[in-house]
Amino acid sequence: MAVAGTKGVMMSELPGIVVTGASGRMGQMLIRTVLDSRAARLVGAIERAGHDWLGRDVGEAMGGAGVGVTVEADPLEAFARARAVLDFTAPAASVGFAGLAAQARAVHVIGTTGMGDSDLAAVDAAARHAVIVRAGNMSLGVNLLTLLVRQVAAALDPDYDIEIVETHHRHKVDAPSGTALMLGAAAADGRGVNLAAMSDRGRDGITGAREEGHIGFSALRGGDVIGRHEVVFAGPGEQITLSHNASDRSLFARGALKAALWGLDQKPGHYDMVDVLGLR
Repeated sequence: MAVAGTKGVMMSELPGIVVTGASGRMGQMLIRTVLDSRAARLVGAIERAGHDWLGRDVGEAMGGAGVGVTVEADPLEAFARARAVLDFTAPAASVGFAGLAAQARAVHVIGTTGMGDSDLAAVDAAARHAVIVRAGNMSLGVNLLTLLVRQVAAALDPDYDIEIVETHHRHKVDAPSGTALMLGAAAADGRGVNLAAMSDRGRDGITGAREEGHIGFSALRGGDVIGRHEVVFAGPGEQITLSHNASDRSLFARGALKAALWGLDQKPGHYDMVDVLGLR
């Protein structure tokens, strides 16, 4: 028997969501967020071939009660049952998922960071056929911060040096973080420059004086810090600091689900959270 959801909507009528990388920290958080949602239902959980979760009920694999969804390794079969895919995995995996989600015409929400130019080109190609929402950070606060950074960078003269400092837990594998790069891109856009040409990502030894107009990045790793970002504008006689601190990983999962539901009503294309939040 079907179960009624929010405002009398049957659970079977709610949009189905698949989560990739089900066993990871973000994968499990995404699964819990979908299961707790009154606007969507979990219809699939994906893990790589050979993983010991395969064939198990994902709720039980996570240490809780069964939820009626078995962990599987075939993404295309799962995507065909879904309206949207939530994907916080690795660049190569996300590129593969983008093509398969496009075949299934499922909204693909990508929170994966560390993607290179070739990865992004593949995502762009998939976005010609389906909705893709990709962002280095899914939180409302960070996306508001991104807009503020762009505005401040545009308002200040080039003699205000820009430094981006990010701190994450010891297990994070890429640096600078996707969020730091988002903020750097916003600063570069505000100044009307190319980030790749103006970024300074490492200082060691006798580096010489800081070059005017460069955007510096520093990455700190340690402990269990979820995510802390600061953008410092250091000018003659004053410093302006804009910052964001994430204290709960679930905010990223809630943002990803919001993006998936928003994407259901959009035309194929490559979007970001600024689009989802209506901030552009």
